[in-house]
Amino acid sequence: MQWHLGGYQEAAAATGTYGIMASEKEDFSLSGPLHLAIVDWTNAHHRRSVAASLVQGVYILERDRQLKRQGPQALASPWWEFFHFQLLRHLVDDVDSSIFAAIYEFKPPKSHYHNSLDESPRYVIAFRGTITKPESVSRDLELDLHILRNGLHETSRFEIAIQAVRNVVATVGESNVWLAGHSLGAAMALLAGKTMAKTGIFLQAFLFNSPFFSAPIERIKDERVKHGLRIASSVITAGLAFATKKSYHNNRSVDPFAALSAWIPFLFVNPGDHLCSEYIGYLEHRKKMDDIGIGAIERLATQNSLGGLLMSAMGRDSEPLHLIPSANLIVNLTPCQDFREAHGIHQWWRPDLDIKSKLYNYK
Repeated sequence: MQWHLGGYQEAAAATGTYGIMASEKEDFSLSGPLHLAIVDWTNAHHRRSVAASLVQGVYILERDRQLKRQGPQALASPWWEFFHFQLLRHLVDDVDSSIFAAIYEFKPPKSHYHNSLDESPRYVIAFRGTITKPESVSRDLELDLHILRNGLHETSRFEIAIQAVRNVVATVGESNVWLAGHSLGAAMALLAGKTMAKTGIFLQAFLFNSPFFSAPIERIKDERVKHGLRIASSVITAGLAFATKKSYHNNRSVDPFAALSAWIPFLFVNPGDHLCSEYIGYLEHRKKMDDIGIGAIERLATQNSLGGLLMSAMGRDSEPLHLIPSANLIVNLTPCQDFREAHGIHQWWRPDLDIKSKLYNYK
């Protein structure tokens, strides 16, 4: 499917895409995926790039609002218009009035209708992550802390988000809707996806650098030490879960993960990003435990977190959102200069990514 580059390509001439100033990263003509002259919706790289670009559009919507950029000065719209999406509406936080999400509708030109659109979405609900600017940082960091204490589901921002998701799905059906998010926004999209999956509605989700707060075991180089620590952690977690009768029953039919196992989000992780890299070990360790014959311990441990168990023991409602049964894990192995680059959204539409993909399907 051919998309016309128009004026965006001209403005990008002779400009380095990944070595530009931070302020220039908001400009689609300087840092967007202009290489996508053709969008093939059956191509995983293309779908990933479009989803990441729509998330970036939400970041820029909020920055346009903060800087009062309007009309020709506004920078957000090329991030979705380039791919023939229209902005239906944005979602606003009730505490600080910041824009934290956007609902897009895919409106390809009639000239493209003869091409296959089977893998394309009709609507995308995208969530941004934390913006470290005075107008939004206080509220965003508050929500980051809610993730840390497993309480994101109790926040008003999530209530606004899940109601929007439910409304769109009720109107157009689950097969037409994508969720996408980065960092804090990936946590929002993940929680929305899990919430819908519990009701039997499985939405395609693109989760970029979703936070996984735990000890940074994945950064340990010695594989034996790493594996030993993970086994010890699993035994402790499973023991506490059993002792408190948390999420445990001998009958596999009531396995709380069973209802979610058919939902398989796309989980995008960079090993250099300590905020999300633990997903690599979390998913792989479960497989290893099965391979060595002690999968029952890990089956119980993988459904709980030490923090969540402690919160429950204190009588606090806890929803460890990072605990998921199945995922299509995509790891970016391309070397990064620093944490900022490893955690950034821009990496996910680079055309030269060295990635490794693996499907983890909970059974």
